[in-house]
Amino acid sequence: MRYLTKLTLLFFSFVSILTAHDNIGRVANFPNIPGYKTLACDFHTHTVFSDGSVWPDIRVQEALKDQLDAIAITEHLEIQNWKNDIPHSNRNRSFELASKYAKGSELIIINGSEITRKMTPGHSNAIFIKDANKLLIEEPSDIYVEAKKQGAFIFWNHPHWIAQSPKREIPLDQMHLELIKNGLMHGIEVVNDTTYSDEALQLALDYNLTILGTSNIHGIIDWQYKTAFGGHRPVTLVFATEKTAKSIKKALFSGRTVVWYKNNLIGKYERLLPLLNESLIIKEPRYIKKSTVVNLKIKNKSGIPFTIRNVGKYSFYSDTNIFTIEPNGEKIIDVKTKEKLRKFDLQFEVINAFTAPKTHPVIKLSVRSKW
Repeated sequence: MRYLTKLTLLFFSFVSILTAHDNIGRVANFPNIPGYKTLACDFHTHTVFSDGSVWPDIRVQEALKDQLDAIAITEHLEIQNWKNDIPHSNRNRSFELASKYAKGSELIIINGSEITRKMTPGHSNAIFIKDANKLLIEEPSDIYVEAKKQGAFIFWNHPHWIAQSPKREIPLDQMHLELIKNGLMHGIEVVNDTTYSDEALQLALDYNLTILGTSNIHGIIDWQYKTAFGGHRPVTLVFATEKTAKSIKKALFSGRTVVWYKNNLIGKYERLLPLLNESLIIKEPRYIKKSTVVNLKIKNKSGIPFTIRNVGKYSFYSDTNIFTIEPNGEKIIDVKTKEKLRKFDLQFEVINAFTAPKTHPVIKLSVRSKW
């Protein structure tokens, strides 16, 4: 009996450890940038009302646990795996239920649908739609036109999906070019679930498409992304003037996004740089007595670690050129300046940030020293 009691205590201790770590790293904690609020959003999710495994209330609970600002419920129009068990004729039903469950919280629920076709054009999400039932149209091009009539923001889902692109090359077709030209495709997923595509990022840059990262979750967020062990769902960080559906939609059409994926940040340079500038700041610079070495702190105001590489003209006294600053933490460094300076700049390449395929942004941190 005593042996069983010890086992029981060990079991509950283990569960307590997992529970205590359940939220570590999973929350999208990023500072606001000048003029905008930084909102964490997932624009691609599924429930049992298409081919997902959970009721809409689970999607709401997961989003609240992740402290997201908005989620889109984007059921497949053409795929209804559970129609014999959950017969329904209303394609807006999962959105309506999720909205009901989110009532009283600050979570924004966005109505959407996934247009599910073979390549070409492949799968696309239309979000901010008014009525999903009106998208039940046979001809793909007509669906995009109807979505546009409803004021939808439309983006290309997982263009690098191996099931539709076995060679891992994105099959950009004339139809895609026409959709973009005619304002029927506004964004592209560079991240979907656990996958990332350099090619999709390059297409976003080449055709001025909004960059998105989504979970495309069908199962359980905690299981898929191992949140108990520090994992997180991929999300799109949206820079909006206020926390409203209208403002998020406007930001998406303006391309004001950055993707958070496996603790990497991916976005266009002009969108990513302000976030990095707000996330990393210099604190308490002061020359060490009788020396030309400045002691200072680099403060990380975000919830993710940053790995940075010194690319400026100054070297360090007690560090190599590459180091990591922990989430919401500080890194103390000693900078050798050869002579005492009132002000100077440090330059760092942010290794876990990308503004183009295999391209890292360089940030400038200004130092105003004392002695």
